[in-house]
Amino acid sequence: MRYLCVHGHFYQPPRENPWLEAIEMQDSAFPYHDWNERITAECYAPNGASRILDGEGRIAKIVNNYAAISFNFGPTLLSWIQDKVAETYRDVLDADRVSIQRFSGHGSAIAQCYNHMIMPLANSRDKFTQVHWGIADFRRRFGREPEGMWLPETAVDLESLELMSEQGVRTPYSRHRKPRP
Repeated sequence: MRYLCVHGHFYQPPRENPWLEAIEMQDSAFPYHDWNERITAECYAPNGASRILDGEGRIAKIVNNYAAISFNFGPTLLSWIQDKVAETYRDVLDADRVSIQRFSGHGSAIAQCYNHMIMPLANSRDKFTQVHWGIADFRRRFGREPEGMWLPETAVDLESLELMSEQGVRTPYSRHRKPRP
């Protein structure tokens, strides 16, 4: 038997003007107002309701791709989606609930460090904050503990793995970790 794991890492940097607390028009995203809207229309929303076509090109069924893949959303992006595209936000949360049933109690969603910080370049306090806030956001949204955590740019160091493990995220390092003195 063969298996394939697809992981979707969904992240957009915060685009709000800090003085206005709103995203200004981004001409390069035309015909959309901004890149969050464009990428949501072209990627995030369609993955929540993907059309499976039959041999004649007709819609045979509609599936939520998020329920069948491993995925993470950046907390700041998911917050924007929650506020601006509620149906897509519901699709993401529903997919995790469906995947828990499909995958013997394991949800498809994993947490992400809060601000997409490159962890090996951060100091200990900032690493702790990124992991802690990422886990807290995940718990609030998905209503469960994360079983994994996406490290931005897949950059990793032992201290980040230790911090994740100490905060309850399962990592390969968790099995071998000796308690800190």
